[in-house]
Formats: sequence, C-alpha cells, structure tokens
Amino acid sequence: MAGLGLMSANQINKEFWYGKRVLLTGHTGFKGAWAATYLAHLGADVTGISLPPDPPRSLHDMLKQKLPQKSYFADIRNRTAVGDIIHECKPQIILHMAAQALVRRSYRFPLDTYETNVIGTLNILDSVKDLSCLQAVLVVTSDKVYQNNEDGRPFTEDDPLGGDDPYSSSKAACEIATASFAKSFFTGSKIPIATARAGNVIGGGDFSEDRLIPDIWRAAEKGEVVKLRYPNATRPWQHVLESISGYLTYLQALATSDEKQIPRALNFGPDNQEVLTVGNIANSIQRSFGINSDWELEEGPEFAEKSALALDASLARKTLGWRAKWNSQLTLEKTVTWYQALRDKQDMYSYTLSQIQDYLGENK
Repeated sequence: MAGLGLMSANQINKEFWYGKRVLLTGHTGFKGAWAATYLAHLGADVTGISLPPDPPRSLHDMLKQKLPQKSYFADIRNRTAVGDIIHECKPQIILHMAAQALVRRSYRFPLDTYETNVIGTLNILDSVKDLSCLQAVLVVTSDKVYQNNEDGRPFTEDDPLGGDDPYSSSKAACEIATASFAKSFFTGSKIPIATARAGNVIGGGDFSEDRLIPDIWRAAEKGEVVKLRYPNATRPWQHVLESISGYLTYLQALATSDEKQIPRALNFGPDNQEVLTVGNIANSIQRSFGINSDWELEEGPEFAEKSALALDASLARKTLGWRAKWNSQLTLEKTVTWYQALRDKQDMYSYTLSQIQDYLGENK
C-alpha cells in the first residue's frame, strides 16, 4: 500500500510531561488505555475517570496492574462525582476522551449518547472554572463532526459542523458547547480550551462492538466468516498512537505558547488522502490473521453511516509541526502483531509499551 506519511516532526517534551498532574477521562476505553500508558511512560501523574470497561475483555484490564495511575469509576454525567474527583486531584492538564463513541449504539441509545457527549463534557468544564492550577484542556471529539455531503473532499477546521446520526450530531453539539463555554467562562482566565478531531483509529487492544478490526479478530478466534456492513466506505485510517501523539503535542503547545498562536480546534489525520476502503483493510487484516475465506456482506436492517470521510490535517502540521509518522503498511503491521502477541500469551503491558517506544524512536 502507499504510505500515509513517512516522517514525523512531532515534538513531545518529556520534561514538560514529567510529574505533570493529568486528568484523563475515558481511561478504560481503547484509546484511553493507550493514552494512559503513553502518559505514564512520559512520567506524568495520571488520574483517570471512566465507567468500568465493557466486558468480557479490555485493554485497560490487561494493563492496569502495571500502570502507576489513580483510577476512578464514575459517570461523567454525574456532576457531583466529577467535581469531587477533579478538586481532589487538582489537574494541571485535562485530556477529555470519555464518550459514547459507537455510531450504531447511538441509534439504540440516543439520549444516553447526547447526555454523555454533551452534558458530560460540560460537567468537566464546569468543574474546573475556578481551578487555579489548570494550564490547558483538550476535548476530543471526532472526524464525524462535519456536515458531510460525501463528495470526498477532506474537511478543514472551518467547514460547517453537522451530523445526521446521533453520535455524529452529539459530537458536533459538543464542539459548539465547548467553544461557547470557553468564551463565556474562560476568556479572562487565559486557560486554553480546545477540541481535537481525529480520524478513524486502529491498533492493538480494541475489543469494541461494531468496529472493523475487533470484528475480524473475533471472527478469526471463532473460525467464522467476517461480515462487513459498508465494504466500499472510506475513512481516514491511522494508528491509535498517531492521534494520541497529536493530542499531547496539542496540549503541550496550548499550555506553553502565546494564546493567539494556537487554534482552538484541529484535525488529526493521515498525511495524505490515500483511499483505503473498509474492504481493503479487511482483506489485508484477514490474511494476516490467517483467515482464508472472503468476507461477506452483512444482511439485515442497516443504520445509516456516511460512505466517504476524509480530513485535512495541514493546520496541525503548520501550527504544531505534527504529522502522521507510520504509513498504512506499518500501521496494519503494528496492529496485527499486537493481536498475535496476545494470542501467544505475551506480557501485553510490555508489548504495548514497546510499541509506544517504537513510535517515539526509543528502540533503535
């Protein structure tokens, strides 16, 4: 496959992160567990707020015994619980990743989705209005926040927000609410509040329902045929470490740069717009997992999902020096070898950490 971008100018400053009190919401999720491990490797003092991980298997549970973090199981829709935890840990940096992040689940539970993604975010922001130690807050939303007419054009940060399904529209609403809350309550405090919009992430340790790589992995374990809903759909695929690197680079810049230099919303996606369909990814991953049969088209009622989606991440490159580091071939390789290590009963904390060290160029 062609590359998604071969070099990285990302500048993670370990001195900035060492000992930094970081509140990480959603730390029991797929991306959250990777973020917690990444931050711990940088020496940050991490406090996590999240719901318990979904059974039966989670990356968080595989790593938690070796992660030096304080962990709280709490619903971010509970304003009192959120406020109590925040005022106990007194964070300097907040990376807000907790969310109801599944499109098809949002159709089944729309009110829960809106409450978690909008009201939950406002509970976090309202709890830190008077926190004197706070240096920066980053709210993670989605590449799906844009009004999408499916013309294939990469979205820029200035494009109109929208969303036809409950998940997408809840994240667009979260963007609007965050920007409004920041202007209303944080302008005088000079605490930067920003949002990050990342493309579709893949990587080891994702066991979520209705996601491509976990679905293929489960099919391989059971010896079943993989079923795809939208094999021709295109997405801005990237490794989970790319987005987390972007978030941390962004937070670092927000906390240390002149207020007017850093935008308050940025896209994080592949370096160029290589067109990779769901079917392309499935074919490659299936071969690596030893599945010899072709995938099948899933039958039955379908929830509407957009078929074309792409992000323009040039503003992140211009303002932060951030760019995707791993090309598509390496991204798929790192994903496959993680699941193979799990199959081979390796120490998954050590293996996960080794991939972070590879990403940071520390295993030369």
